Amino acid sequence: MKCGAKCFTVQAEINGEMQTIPVSARTSIQARKVVRLEYGEQLKVIAVQLKQMS
Repeated sequence: MKCGAKCFTVQAEINGEMQTIPVSARTSIQARKVVRLEYGEQLKVIAVQLKQMS
């Protein structure tokens, strides 16, 4: 994990299924990039939210 990284949850549609994927990244833009690199073309990102720690 990189310095300054936060935990994000990415809601995405993968092959017609809605999934929530936890991602560790510095920004929401980087979280999108990480998920796109992992899942490729069949991914459609719906939302990216910062996961609040309680």
